[in-house]
Amino acid sequence: MPKNPFTRGHRRELSKRHKIAVAGVATLGAAAVVFSAVPGNAETTTSAATVSSAPVKYSSEQLKSRQADVSEQLAAKALQSKAAAEAKAAKAHAAAKAKAKAAAAAKKKAAHAAAAKKAAQARKAKAASRAAHRAKLKAAVHKSYANNLDGWIKESLDIMKAKGIPGSYNGLHRNIIRESSGNPNAINNWDINAINGIPSKGLLQVIPPTFKAYHVPGTSWNIYDPVANITAAANYAADRYGSMDNVNSAY
Repeated sequence: MPKNPFTRGHRRELSKRHKIAVAGVATLGAAAVVFSAVPGNAETTTSAATVSSAPVKYSSEQLKSRQADVSEQLAAKALQSKAAAEAKAAKAHAAAKAKAKAAAAAKKKAAHAAAAKKAAQARKAKAASRAAHRAKLKAAVHKSYANNLDGWIKESLDIMKAKGIPGSYNGLHRNIIRESSGNPNAINNWDINAINGIPSKGLLQVIPPTFKAYHVPGTSWNIYDPVANITAAANYAADRYGSMDNVNSAY
């Protein structure tokens, strides 16, 4: 068998030459395509390889426009963030204001309730006091007393105590004995009051105008009534002298 003229070294060299040839043919073919697409009167031509590999270039106006767009976007984003923060703050302020208003209303309501409760308690206490006073006075009026000087003085003292009129048994008894000797129908027809037409009457010799002015509610309007006479006279003496106990002569 004859030796192959294409030895391994020859094959390697041929292969390299073939690759160069193929690359050259490919380049010539691409150039031919470009030249065939350019008009015949064109002064310059550009290859396909040049068009595809040339970098994109921007003018200064385009760059400024791009920068302005970016700045506007950043500014818009900042405004949105600021608006969101302000809205959040406004919402929090409104919530705090509403909470404070509700707390103030609750406090005012509680104060009104407390005042109403206090007023109701005061009215209740006052009513209870009046009821107790009436009961005390009623008990004093309906208590059984002897129909004599001792009984009259004791009944008068109970009424005086209920009305807050000062005086003692001894003070009343001493002045009654001096003024009328214990006679409820006694009348003075000779002193200055008698001369003036208003004689002193009763156990403690009270003139009618004084009896009327110092009459104690719950007692008789009859000036000769022993209890009414004693109580009115004690009321007058308390106003003029502090108490019937301080009277030791005509008063």
